[in-house]
Amino acid sequence: MPEFLATGDDRIMELLTDTADAMAAEFGLSRAEAVARVNEYWSTRQDLLDDGLPTHEEAEYWASFIYYAEGTPFWRKDADRSAWRPRPAPAEDSGFWTV
Repeated sequence: MPEFLATGDDRIMELLTDTADAMAAEFGLSRAEAVARVNEYWSTRQDLLDDGLPTHEEAEYWASFIYYAEGTPFWRKDADRSAWRPRPAPAEDSGFWTV
């Protein structure tokens, strides 16, 4: 089974890998959980990957965007994150855990 469930060209696959790496480093997640979160997020957005739109942002942006709950107001690295709440990790039996 591949690590990422989404498909894309080399740029997209590199972005997914870099996003999982950034999420693990920034938030102290295991690689398995970071990959599961990336898989869950992109599972209903393959059309955006096909269009290459995600490559307009860096992996660190996507790591924060995927990790934190929707409605988080500001993504700059120096933003006050004390009130931000992470999204729950995907359920272990969800099929998103591939590592």
